[in-house]
Amino acid sequence: MKNNKISVTSDNIFPIIKKFLYSDQEIFLRELVSNAIDAVVKLKTLIKLKNIYDIVDDFKVKIIINKINNTLHILDNGIGMTKEEVEKYINQIAFSGAEEFVKKYKNISITDTTNIIGHFGLGFYSSFMVANKVIILTQSYKKNASSIFWSCEGDPNFIMKEIEKRDRGTEIVLSLNEESKEFLEYDRILKLLQKYCKFMPITISLSSKSKEDKEIVINNIHPSWKKNPLQLNDKNYLDFYHELYPNQLENPLFWVHLNIDHPFHLTGILYFPKIGQRIDIQKEKIHLYQNQVYITDNLEGIVPDFLSFLRGVIDSPDIPLNVSRSYLQFDASVKNISKYITRKVADKLDTMFRTNREDFQKKWKNIKIIVEYGMISTQNFFDKAIKFFMFYTIDKNYFTLEEFREKIKKTQKNKEGKIVFLYSSDQEEQYSSIKDAKDRCYEVLILDSPLTVHLIQKLEFSYQEISFVRVDSDHIDKLISCDKKDAPNSELSEKEKQDLKNIVEHNIIDDCKFSVQLEDLSRQDYPFLIIIPEFLRRIKEINSTIGKDIKDKEKYYQLIVNTNHILMKKILKETSEEKRKKIIKEALNLILLSKNLLHGKNLTNFISKKFKDLIQ
Repeated sequence: MKNNKISVTSDNIFPIIKKFLYSDQEIFLRELVSNAIDAVVKLKTLIKLKNIYDIVDDFKVKIIINKINNTLHILDNGIGMTKEEVEKYINQIAFSGAEEFVKKYKNISITDTTNIIGHFGLGFYSSFMVANKVIILTQSYKKNASSIFWSCEGDPNFIMKEIEKRDRGTEIVLSLNEESKEFLEYDRILKLLQKYCKFMPITISLSSKSKEDKEIVINNIHPSWKKNPLQLNDKNYLDFYHELYPNQLENPLFWVHLNIDHPFHLTGILYFPKIGQRIDIQKEKIHLYQNQVYITDNLEGIVPDFLSFLRGVIDSPDIPLNVSRSYLQFDASVKNISKYITRKVADKLDTMFRTNREDFQKKWKNIKIIVEYGMISTQNFFDKAIKFFMFYTIDKNYFTLEEFREKIKKTQKNKEGKIVFLYSSDQEEQYSSIKDAKDRCYEVLILDSPLTVHLIQKLEFSYQEISFVRVDSDHIDKLISCDKKDAPNSELSEKEKQDLKNIVEHNIIDDCKFSVQLEDLSRQDYPFLIIIPEFLRRIKEINSTIGKDIKDKEKYYQLIVNTNHILMKKILKETSEEKRKKIIKEALNLILLSKNLLHGKNLTNFISKKFKDLIQ
């Protein structure tokens, strides 16, 4: 028997471990199971390297709950430890045996060495966050080695001694403290194992000394992301999706299989869910694994933001975990990983577009917001996506940017000579403006995404010869240059125009702060138009998307007065100021109502008056 002290720099190391080693106490189970998996993987590696033939075993990790004794047991039948190894790897805190093992065999071309999980160093000592006593029972695979007992009660003192021969492997026994009794509950441990160990590479079982709880296998040791894509069909991918997200009833639209070995190691599968226009919904996230060990679903700083819309798995041993999020954006490996994933997603979308455009168009409305976000935020993605980004018109025809530009370049230009991409964000609300455009045989796009204003600014910056204009931002003949000989002449003199403007401004509806502008439109156009000029509306929309409150919203609106409408001459001829005000108010109320801008008291008064008119 040996009584001694663990080699630590301070006697206060255990309080630090208990409180600050990990942010969540539950992590202890992941660390201990990971160590057990490592032990088995190491042994399997040595069997291959040293041609060991006398070890034939059903490699397994077991977790056993013993409520009677208040203990939790983690057992493996892996490499085990000798007395010297216990002294080296357990009695010296933060010395990682897994790291040393990988370094020792790094020049050997055996893939199993890359699957060794342990880079944690302090992983074993996470057990003291939940246990007031920890016991190790271990037997090395080396035939002449003794079985070792090690025990510690959460202070630098420990007991280590040789014991009667045991089966090969290691057993960790945790005597749980009062605050951690939850980890003796079968369902609690089951959920944790399913969260952290669901795809670990060695079979893991859970059992309890209670008769009610049966032994079950926790994990799928061959998850789809670790397989060759040629071995998988659509059903395999869909089954794996629902294995990842058992609460998701709807199938994903499609997926991207990731697999690269140089200059970094990464595997994974990313799924495109149906999200439509929902940029604020993200119930299920991408899971980050390292060698099949679940790490986190917070990939901020690791992948571009637009990929947060996707679901699936990324598995890479080359993503540093012990650094801050702000540091990640400067890490070379992380940068390369981010670029690789972005390229693979773009290549998948481009391939779908080129090989089956009809099917791609059917999926487009459910994925376009992901593509838009990627184009706005990531230049490399924009450069690829612009070739397959789909614009669609109110007639439900689909075009790439180049195709649409070619179609309208001769018929839709403004006075500066730019090609005008007319668009609508709401077909019902902007119906009359769309009709005016269609009557002139213009093409109108549907751009109804929450990200539209940011996307069109990006496109206009990249393509200086085009201009996006919402179809209701002015009279259609002002948005697109028409033949001057077809433009209507004013039927009013300059003095009549000035008088008309003064009358309208003087009699404008209460609470309306619109600026007034006179235009020489046709007799068939409405007497009044209410518009938000394109550049003002964009300011308003950009402010709203960043959560900035808009004060005095009415200042963005302009009231266009059609000087050629017959109603204007009637207003000018009317000598009764009361009747004149009534005409203007009635006409404006109708226009406001058509724009969904008549609210509150004004709407109530307008409806009441109309009912009175019907009775009279």
